[in-house]
Amino acid sequence: MTRFERPRSMAEAASLLAAGDWALLAGGTDLYPAHVGRPVTRPLLDLSRVDGLRGIRESDAGWAIGATTTWTDVIRADLPPLFDALKSAAREVGGVQIQNAGTIAGNVCNASPAADGMPVLLALGTEVELHSLLGPRRLPLAEFVLGSRRTARRDDELVTALHIPSRSARSRSVFSKLGGRRYLVISIAMVAVVVDLDEGDRVVSAGVAVGSCSAVAKRLPSLEARLLGCDAARLADCLEPADPAPLTPIDDVRGSAEFRRDATLTLLRRALAAVAP
Repeated sequence: MTRFERPRSMAEAASLLAAGDWALLAGGTDLYPAHVGRPVTRPLLDLSRVDGLRGIRESDAGWAIGATTTWTDVIRADLPPLFDALKSAAREVGGVQIQNAGTIAGNVCNASPAADGMPVLLALGTEVELHSLLGPRRLPLAEFVLGSRRTARRDDELVTALHIPSRSARSRSVFSKLGGRRYLVISIAMVAVVVDLDEGDRVVSAGVAVGSCSAVAKRLPSLEARLLGCDAARLADCLEPADPAPLTPIDDVRGSAEFRRDATLTLLRRALAAVAP
């Protein structure tokens, strides 16, 4: 029989992680489908009852999203326009049943190239907080996700929160996804744009990221730099054909690499136009 533990505290969870090899269980929307037709042989550590891991909290430094916060929690939360893109991405994570169970940290830790939350979280400048018996540490999201299905989480560590830095009340964001159909689909390409504007509607900071077009979602630093100082109403004019160059799309059943690059430019142009006040 597979061992099953449901710790109530981070200290208890860290102690268990330090003592053995565990399969981590939160919403189960990745773990269970991966074991269809075969048993779960590794011991299961259920994180759903760990105190302090669920919820969205604001401080002077920004926002902390607890690891077991569900996508439905994100959709229902009273958040500023900065999080409009994250709410849009949350509505694309499967159907309502998946959104009710799936967790935001699970989406990150699964490290799928097509994870809906990744482009938005990257564009938001998210940091991942991890805990072990050795104490906490933080990593930028781009350093945490190392590749397809690979992260920097050690076996003795637990992701406890995602941290998003504070921005002004004039910050805005847009998420756009292209799939083979409108709903319940793995993306062909997706983009996220986050901007902070001054009182004259000029960009003072920008984050732009693309998913499903590389082994991991990627930011576009050249485009981000070009957006600085631009009028929010003319951001689409700043886009250049070479901006997707850092991406490494593949050919698969959902689309060719060439189609993905072309689609990404279209999605970026639309997102940049839509982010204006």
